[in-house]
Formats: sequence, structure tokens, C-alpha cells
Amino acid sequence: MKDFPLPVIPQRVSSVDAYRGFVMLLMMGEVLKFGRVAEALPDSPFWAFLDHHQSHVSWVGCSLHDLIQPSFSFLVGVALPYSMASRASKQQNAGMMWFHTIRRSLILILLGIFLRSMHATQTNFTFEDTLTQIGLGYPLLFALGFRSERTQWAALIAILLAYGIFFAAYPLPGPYFDWAETGTTPDWEHNLKGFAAHWNKNTNAAWAFDRWFMNIFPRESLFRFNGGGYSTLSFIPTLGTMILGLIAGKWLKNATSSSALIRQFIFTAATLFVIAVTLNLTGINPIVKRIWTPAWTLFSGGWCFLLLAAFYFVVDVKDNKQWFFPLVVIGTNSIAAYLLAHTIDSFIDSSFRINISPNYDLIFGEAYRSLVSGAIILLFEWWILYWMYKKKLFIKI
Repeated sequence: MKDFPLPVIPQRVSSVDAYRGFVMLLMMGEVLKFGRVAEALPDSPFWAFLDHHQSHVSWVGCSLHDLIQPSFSFLVGVALPYSMASRASKQQNAGMMWFHTIRRSLILILLGIFLRSMHATQTNFTFEDTLTQIGLGYPLLFALGFRSERTQWAALIAILLAYGIFFAAYPLPGPYFDWAETGTTPDWEHNLKGFAAHWNKNTNAAWAFDRWFMNIFPRESLFRFNGGGYSTLSFIPTLGTMILGLIAGKWLKNATSSSALIRQFIFTAATLFVIAVTLNLTGINPIVKRIWTPAWTLFSGGWCFLLLAAFYFVVDVKDNKQWFFPLVVIGTNSIAAYLLAHTIDSFIDSSFRINISPNYDLIFGEAYRSLVSGAIILLFEWWILYWMYKKKLFIKI
């Protein structure tokens, strides 16, 4: 690969902000509701394709939407070397850094619980949300930030091996197993067979842990299962995703050759893909995002390395920052974007129905109704983030 002049890497890296903005835009774009358009136009492969990639796959596999959470987690790791260097330059000692880390972790956990409790009659203590998952693993990630790259790779391998063994050791459902307690059935089309069945929905080790852990907290009714199959313990392999980001962030921060860095990213992605697909095809470990299997950590990590390489090349190396300004606006204020996407969507829609027209979104017909309302919501949310960007108002935790 031809070498390029190495861009000066500032404290904020434009390609990282653009990548983060892209990820947040995918999340915010849920308001477009491609699935409703696909239902209204069932013969359109175009809308079926968009619907698929705006939805999570049922179990094994991957869509573009499935890459949102791992990308966000990966970028937390990428940003850590820069954050630690910034704090060290301000003469912060290890104690002060640890205080900030623990505080950030608690805020992320509590914020995730708060957002999941907004429409509940009581606090919804749940820990599979993106923010809570990152918060649970963040102190361990920070501790690894002080260690060598060899130690970080060793920690990643140990985490994934231990988590895989934890699932493999849990017994499969027997002949008298009560499937009613799982929210699924023995003949569910996505159930895996053989050894891979250790990673089936709501019959696995993480589900068993949550049957105990989630009922420690006050609840309206006894916790039996998560309808989507998600689990608290996914924060452990999610930490693996953040470690991959930490390693990528160190490579980015210390790079002396842009072409060598891109080759390193691509080679790492290819290696992760080969291992993950091999684990999946052999039935040793399936690629399942919902319970964040070790194979998923590697597979999604491969995509994260590729996406970071692509954004780095186009935005920083080729210096096309102006093209990606709308994404940078979102990426530099990702927590604000996350909060906006989870809080004001219905308010904006209601305001238009009251002040403009109850049917303002029918301008292009019933089939495209969600696109009109969703586009307006997205525009307003971006405008708020742009105003905050111009005013230098950034929500930091």
C-alpha cells in the first residue's frame, strides 16, 4: 500500500468522531422505521433490505444494526489512550484518574437504568443496555490501559476463553425442562443443535445467572427471562470488544506511518474474521450478538477495525473532514445524541401534530408516513446537536 503523509493526531481525532457519529446516526435513524415502509410495500426488495439492516437478527448472524453497540463499545476503548494522556498532561495522579473512572462507570450504569425506567411505574433495574454494559466493564478497561499490549491481548484471550467455558459447562435442557420459563420453545427455528446449543436463547448460563441476579432488585413481578435473550453478563465479552478498541487506539495514537497503520487494522480484522467464522461453522461457538458470544466479540471486532480503517483513510489521511462534518457534529457529542434519541422523539412528533397538522406526515402517502416524521425528528435532533457544537456545549461523563 502506498504511504501517505501521516496526519497530525490531535487530542480529538476527526475520523474517530466521524465513525462515532455514523454509529449514533444509525441508532437515531431508528425513528425512520423502515420496517413500517417494508410492511406497506411487501414486494419491494429495497425496503426489505433496509428493514433487515435496521433490525437485529433473530439469533445467529449480523446486520448493520447489530454493529451499533459493538462499535460504540469499541470506540470507548479507542478513546481511552487519548483520555489517559490528556489527564496525565494535566498532572492528574493515578488516584484522581481512578476517581474519575469509577464516577464515570457509575454514571453510565445509572443513566442506562434511568433511560430504561422512563416509561415504567417503578425503577427498571436492567443491565443489558449499552450504557450499563460499558459502565460495568469500564474500570477493568481502565486498569488494562496502564498495561502492555501483550497483557491486553492476554486479557482478551482469557476473558473469551473463560466466558466460553462458562457457557459450555452449563447443562443443556433435559427431557423435563420447563420451556415456559424461557419465553421460547424447543422447536424454535433459531435453536442450535449439538454443542452449539449451549448458546441457545434463554437456556444458557447467562440466563440462569439473571434468574438469580435480576430478582435481587425490587420488581413488579418475578424476573423469568429477557424477551430478546439479552443478559447482564454480556458486559464481560463486551469488555473484550473495548479491549480491542483500546489496542486500536494505542496503534492510532502511536502510529508513525498511515499506510502501515491501515494495513495493521485490515490484517487484524481479517484474522478476527477467520477465527470467528471458523468457530461458528464448526459449531464450537456461534456468532450471536444478543448474548455477545466470544465469536461475536471477534466477528464484530473485525468489522470495527475495518470501519475505523475506512474512516481514518477517508477523513484523516485524505483530509476530507468537511465531507463528514454532519457526522462529526454528532460524534463529538455522542452522549447528548444518545439522550436525545431516547427522550424527545415523541415530543417533536407531537409538537408537529399539534402545531402543524395531525396528518403532517402523510404528504407522500401512508406507506412513507414514518419516513416523513422520522426525517423531521432527525433534522431537529441534529439541529440541537449543531447548536450545542457551535456553542461548545459537550456533555462529558
